[in-house]
Amino acid sequence: MIPVLDLRGRTPGIRELRATLPRAELDVDAALEQVRPVCDDVAARGAAAVLDASERFDGVRPESLRVPADVIAGALDGLDPDVRTALEESIARARTVHADQRRTDTTTTVAPGGTVTERWVPVDRVGLYVPGGRAVYPSSVVMNVVPAQLAGVGSLAVASPPQKDFGGWPHPTILAACALLDVDEVWAMGGAQAVAAFAHGLDGDADGSPGLEPVSLVTGPGNIWVAAAKRLLKGLIGIDAEAGPTEIAILADATADPEHVAADLISQAEHDPLAAAVLVTDSAELADSVAAAVERRVALTKHSERVTESLSGRQSAVVLVDSLDVGLDVVNTYAAEHLEIYTADAAVVAARVRNAGAVFVGTWSPVSLGDYCAGSNHVLPTGGCAVHSSGLSVQSFLRGIHVVEYSQDALREVGGHVVTLARAEDLPAHGDAVIARLPELA
Repeated sequence: MIPVLDLRGRTPGIRELRATLPRAELDVDAALEQVRPVCDDVAARGAAAVLDASERFDGVRPESLRVPADVIAGALDGLDPDVRTALEESIARARTVHADQRRTDTTTTVAPGGTVTERWVPVDRVGLYVPGGRAVYPSSVVMNVVPAQLAGVGSLAVASPPQKDFGGWPHPTILAACALLDVDEVWAMGGAQAVAAFAHGLDGDADGSPGLEPVSLVTGPGNIWVAAAKRLLKGLIGIDAEAGPTEIAILADATADPEHVAADLISQAEHDPLAAAVLVTDSAELADSVAAAVERRVALTKHSERVTESLSGRQSAVVLVDSLDVGLDVVNTYAAEHLEIYTADAAVVAARVRNAGAVFVGTWSPVSLGDYCAGSNHVLPTGGCAVHSSGLSVQSFLRGIHVVEYSQDALREVGGHVVTLARAEDLPAHGDAVIARLPELA
C-alpha cells in the first residue's frame, strides 16, 4: 500500500534528498489566484461578502456571523461530560507547558549610562482560526488560545466554519471549547473569507449587531485556501505559517514494534487524503512487518478510504536506508511536522534531530498524545518548513522591542564612531543628528 523508496547502497546529499523524498502536491500559488477575488470582495463589501462566500463554499448562510453568547453557553451545557473532562485536562497540561515559555524583559548595560532593554510586548489583537470539514478540532481551540492568553494578548477572536448540521454555527464542541477557555468572541466563518475578515475587519449591522475589529496576527491550521489567503494578506497581518497537510515521519530500527508503527502512520493518514506518512528504517524486516500490519489495520479503521488514499499517495513512503546515521540525515532533511523516534537508545537518537516541528521519543510517546494531551502544541510547521520555523508558542504572540536609553556622557563616548560610520555610508545627516547635540564632535 505504501510506496517504497530504497536509498540503500548510497548516501544521498541534501540536494538529492530534497528532490527525492515524498511530498504532498500543494500549489499555494495556484490557489492564490482563486482566493484573491474572495479576499478583495470581503475588503469591499464586508459581512455581506463573507455571508455570500459561506453560502457558496460551506452550503449554509448563518443568521449572523458573530456567534451569540447563549449559543456558546448552550454548547458547553450540552457537552458530553467525558469530552469536557478530557478538554479540561488538555487545557491544564497546555497551560503548564506554555506558562514556562513566557519571556522576561532584559536590560543590558552597554556602557556607563547607556542601556538597551529588550521588552517583550504581546500583539494587541489576534484572530485564531479553527478548521472544520472532515473532522472537528476542539483541540485546535486549545492550542491556539492557551499560548495567546499566556502571552497576555488583550483581545482575541476565534473563527470556525459554519456547519449546516448545526444551524449555521460552528460545531458545538468547538464552541464548548471556547467557553471553557472564556473566549466569548467567536465568528461563524471559514476559509479565505475568514482570514480576509480578520485582516480587514467588518462593520456592524444596522440592527446593532457588533462589528469585527481588524487583527494584527492570524494563527491556526487550515486548508490550502486558508494558506493562500494568509500568503496574500501577509503584511497587512502577521501569520504563524502557511500550514499544509499534516505529516508524520517515523525513524525506526529493528527494535520497533511494527503494530505501533503501523497504528501511528494510520493515525495521521486519517486526517486527509493528502496527509503524509513516512517510515525511515534500516530494517527491511521491520518494513515488511509494518506493511503487513498497515494492510490489516486499514481494513478495520473507520476512515479506510481516506487512509488508503493518503498512504498510497506520492506524499507517503517507506524509505530504506543502510544505517540510522543515514536515516537521521533523511529525517533532518525531510523536517517533518511530527517525528517519532522508535529505536534503541531513542533519547540519544532524538537528541541528534535538528529539524522537526515536534519530536516524540520512544514507544510510549505517540503523535496522538501530542495532538491532545501531552501539553505541547500541535500547530506545527509542515512541508519542510521546520528547517527554519517553529510551532505555535507563547513567543508567537510576542514582539521584542529594543528600548535604548543613553545619557549625555554615554553618547559623547561613542558619538564619534556614529559620525564616522554615517559618513562612511554617505549618510551625513545621521552624523549631524549627533553633532547637533554634541557640537564638539564636528
